[in-house]
Amino acid sequence: MVTVRTYPLQRQGPENNGTALYSEPVRFPAYLLSKAGAVIRPAVVELSDTDLPEGEVLVRVEWSAINFKDAMVTRPGNRVARVFPLVPGVELTGSVEESSSPEFTPGQRVLVQGYELGVDRHGGFAAYARVPADWVVPLPDALTCRTAAIIGLAGCTALLSLHSLVHHGTTPGDGSILVTGASGGVGSAAVAMLAHAGFEVVASSGKTTEHDYLKELGASRVVGREFTEDDGRALGPQLWAGVVDCVGGRALAEALRTVRYGGAVAASGLTGGNDLATTVYPFIVRGVSLLGIDTVSTPIVERRELWAEMADAFPLQHCEEMVNEEIGLDGLTVALDRVLDAAVRGRILVSPAPHASPDDQEPA
Repeated sequence: MVTVRTYPLQRQGPENNGTALYSEPVRFPAYLLSKAGAVIRPAVVELSDTDLPEGEVLVRVEWSAINFKDAMVTRPGNRVARVFPLVPGVELTGSVEESSSPEFTPGQRVLVQGYELGVDRHGGFAAYARVPADWVVPLPDALTCRTAAIIGLAGCTALLSLHSLVHHGTTPGDGSILVTGASGGVGSAAVAMLAHAGFEVVASSGKTTEHDYLKELGASRVVGREFTEDDGRALGPQLWAGVVDCVGGRALAEALRTVRYGGAVAASGLTGGNDLATTVYPFIVRGVSLLGIDTVSTPIVERRELWAEMADAFPLQHCEEMVNEEIGLDGLTVALDRVLDAAVRGRILVSPAPHASPDDQEPA
């Protein structure tokens, strides 16, 4: 792997109406995937801003974080990446370097998630990214770039799941909420946010070493991956008022057959597989609802509203507990393999450049 040792982080030049105009390109490090036949090769390389796609906002990336989709794009035959070469990273936080949009100004702290980022255009595993203005979320004053990266797409997915259950009519008085895959990024965020909202949370995880961690986030108790006995019946005992499923596959099937009458399952994950072996009985006998959660194509207006609410909805005191590791670009290959193997608790933060962040201090 090629490691970039030195590079300038800023250009110098005249300014026009608050937007910097430069004749010399910015050069910066990036984690680039290239494809030769069926083989996908990663390398830390030096790119220029002229290598970035078109867009109204150039962001200086302070932090990114690894998501399951980032790991998937590294695998031969994947159907996630749409172009190569590609800088992965489906989310990023940082500050605006340049903007031709009146909505954003240089120095403003922002967040970008989902859409085509890191799958159809260069994403967050680089020191700079250029994106359309209608993908950009201004960060609320209460959140630093680092905190926003810890919460990230995982927290956004968890908040959407919570909203869906509440909109369905689920209340804390209805009974316990099961969270599957609870030690992962979305699961950890869901446990913390549900408990913060007053729900009794039962966390399901196959990692016995993480039970104390999940209880610290707010789980009232922790169960294993096999949270019910499979007796072969279409319907099991009525255990949960609702479920946040971050796994899919067998876990989702078991959740559906054990939800109480009129309950709901908010499903967002597929780490346990994309097949669903179930029957119609949970739906037509118990009136259970299956609520699909999508954070990739969430309309920007809704996404901005979610993040405006995030500082109140998310228990910020738990953020640092959710950080599994902090790495640079040269640590990505190993970390991405760990994510695919489901060997990660919480979030892995990625700092794309070894520079001091202006966001290191908490906002006033």
